[in-house]
Amino acid sequence: MPHILDSQLTETVRYLGATLGDTIRDQLGEDWLQRIETIRKEGRKAYQGSDDSATKLKTLFVELGNDELLTIGRAFSQFLNLANIAEQEFNSNNTIDDPIENLFQHLDKAGVGAETFDEALKQLNIELVLTAHPTEVTRRTLIHKHSELAKCLSQIHSAGLTPTQRKLVETRISELIAQAWHTEEIRTVRPTPVDEARWGFSVIENSLWDAVPEFIRELDQRFVAKYGLAIPLDSRLVNIGSWMGGDRDGNPFVTSKVTEQVLLLARKRAAKLFAQDIDILQTELSMSDCDDDLRAMVGDVLEPYRALLRPLLNKLQKTQEGIIETLAGNEAASLVNPDDWVASNEELLQPLMACYHSLNACGMQVIARGHLLNTIRRVHCFGVHLLKLDVRQDSERHADVFAELTRYLGLGDYGQWSEEDKQAFLLRELSSKRPLFPPTWQPSEDVQEVIDTFKVIAKNRQAGFGIYIISMASLPSDVLSVVLLLKELGVNWSMPVAPLFETLDDLNSAAKVIKQLMSIDWYRGYIQGHQYVMIGYSDSAKDAGAMAAGWAQYESQEALVAVANENNIELTLFHGRGGTIGRGGLPAHAAILSQPPGSLKGGFRVTEQGETIRYKFGMSILAQRSLHMYASAILEALILPPPAPKEEWRKAVIELAANGRDNYRKIVRHDENFVPYFRVATPEQELGKLPLGSRPAKRKPTGGIESLRAIPWIFAWAQTRMVLPSWLGVMKAVQTSLDEGQRAIIDDMLQNWPFFNSRLSMLDMVFNKADPRISAEYDKRLVPADLRHFGDALRVELEQSIVLLLELLKQKTVMESDPKGAVSMNIRASYLEPLHYLQIELLNRIRQLDDVDSDPVLERAMMVTIAGIAVGMRNTG
Repeated sequence: MPHILDSQLTETVRYLGATLGDTIRDQLGEDWLQRIETIRKEGRKAYQGSDDSATKLKTLFVELGNDELLTIGRAFSQFLNLANIAEQEFNSNNTIDDPIENLFQHLDKAGVGAETFDEALKQLNIELVLTAHPTEVTRRTLIHKHSELAKCLSQIHSAGLTPTQRKLVETRISELIAQAWHTEEIRTVRPTPVDEARWGFSVIENSLWDAVPEFIRELDQRFVAKYGLAIPLDSRLVNIGSWMGGDRDGNPFVTSKVTEQVLLLARKRAAKLFAQDIDILQTELSMSDCDDDLRAMVGDVLEPYRALLRPLLNKLQKTQEGIIETLAGNEAASLVNPDDWVASNEELLQPLMACYHSLNACGMQVIARGHLLNTIRRVHCFGVHLLKLDVRQDSERHADVFAELTRYLGLGDYGQWSEEDKQAFLLRELSSKRPLFPPTWQPSEDVQEVIDTFKVIAKNRQAGFGIYIISMASLPSDVLSVVLLLKELGVNWSMPVAPLFETLDDLNSAAKVIKQLMSIDWYRGYIQGHQYVMIGYSDSAKDAGAMAAGWAQYESQEALVAVANENNIELTLFHGRGGTIGRGGLPAHAAILSQPPGSLKGGFRVTEQGETIRYKFGMSILAQRSLHMYASAILEALILPPPAPKEEWRKAVIELAANGRDNYRKIVRHDENFVPYFRVATPEQELGKLPLGSRPAKRKPTGGIESLRAIPWIFAWAQTRMVLPSWLGVMKAVQTSLDEGQRAIIDDMLQNWPFFNSRLSMLDMVFNKADPRISAEYDKRLVPADLRHFGDALRVELEQSIVLLLELLKQKTVMESDPKGAVSMNIRASYLEPLHYLQIELLNRIRQLDDVDSDPVLERAMMVTIAGIAVGMRNTG
């Protein structure tokens, strides 16, 4: 069966590639098509090891003009996009693995009954926080065309199409591919935070809006059939949060005005979507029979359900129109009266539940459990605000507020105080009934912006917000300062405040900070028994390497769970994972089951980044599968938690982590050749010109490597196929342990400890994408002769790491245990190969020019290759 499916995928990729070829021929002629086809074939041979083909590609690219290189780059980037679309559609319609069935089998084997399952089901909570900051390289207009293409492919592969119908679909596929070819694939300007937020709303509208209720419906049916347990109507199994328009950490473009605009736009989109739902219900609920409660609400009318829903529909439409006028600056318009807008979930639920109970009471259960039930589920998940907007800011920015304020008040400089003095000041002011901020104080522009953000929170409803996250948090005063700002600036509800522990040192001291906060009576009263903590993955991995960061995250969570248990509070851990192992990414199931026991009791909250949102949630059927994966893993981890590490495991991994950290830092921090090599061997400098997200590539514009965000850091190494941050130092540390006679313990951990197994298994995927041969090609052309030894040494470690991993996993080749993943990369290889050689040629040409002589065609071609390789690698940042 699998090989037949893989054959189908390969055929689909060929079909789409041939259709793109027809488009290229139509525009550029047969000669161009033949040239591109020749390059593709030589790329395939080069990938298979032909030095002769690699030389032919390099020679050809040297001879071609800039315009010609741009055309070739565009062709191969488009081929890779089409391969991804084919794979996405293939995966959505050919699911072999059923995560819920696998869960049932594990629970049956363990003798788990309905009562135990019910307890876990009550704790099941999946909160997905959509973020836009990583490397979503594809323009929204192309994402739309790609989605339409995927739908067409589903139709092509469905049974029962007549020849005429098939021809129509094929014509539509040709049209969409031609549209994509004739569309600029690279943005000319960076998206604004508002653009990013609108993209997030579109993901909800086009995918999650249908996926969430359908996912809950299927779970409900299967849980009833298996254990006799129904999912309650008011259950919020899935919650959607967002950072788009709220994450101001290092992003000067996210202002208080932007946050306010995004909140309004989210309410407008929610009103639109619920209006569509209510309009359908008003059309379909034409029945005249109703119960006494509904009759009492609408009086003696022929169509009671329509009579109840019509005013709600009108109010939703008024909400949309009023927000449009407000955003346009027409505050005097008659529609701009927020009292006339739908403001709470209860306003939606009251009439919907009245209809639901009445239909059930009158023997119309099948109608009650149709579209109406889906709408009720949506209210509980999305609500009138569509999503919950998180606010994130750097701890320094809050400290700056109090430093300026205390200087103005003549109290000294808060920034120079000890931690003890800061806490004493903050707690004194938190307990005070008088205002702290004098009305005559005129703060600096930066401090005013922080203050204005808190005013926006105060002005809007609690239901529109998630949590307040403090990045680079390291001390209790970082948390207390935010709580005081919330209080002083008029937020009259207890907004959850989550410190984000990011660096290795901060992760190691996280439990200590929370313990200190729990010792403060005032603070314990504020949190009302529930503390959020965010675990940073990207920066810790960049700081100390994958193994040390992974262990620090594990130990930190373990210690935090212990502190929560000691203090009898509920702890929600918020995982700031990226899409790659270098940024803490792991497949969802493995990531959840490799966490410490007890870490999921307070729910599962995780960031979903730009590109992975599209791959996991871009289509309703993919979103449902992703939600099933999350639900099955969380339930399994709650009922059958992974084992706590044995003492010998703990001792072994502490040593491994320390050696891994030292190995990594020896290269990245302490070798004087590293930074010069990184700058020339990768397109890191050129990446800054690619208009990706709204955020700058660096936290501090003048900073060096240390201030480079984790995302471009990973992106740059992925482009050259070195993927260095994901593996550097890890297997070298494992080898040291083996040399010290710890083979039995390593094997035991690999077999019986999900945390350790997932770390090494993930490297299997990383090494499938790494290619020392390609990396060496970049060095030959771009790295000065006196630095090439540095790249050579890195590739030696990479190759030794691959050999050792295969030996430990008892595999002959990488991805042996995941043939689907191997096929996936193999399909894209012949399109990726020419892009790498093309990028090397372009980098060489660009670096020979002065800034004054920059060539826009060269620049665009460079951006196209960066985007194309990113698409081909699938997880770039």
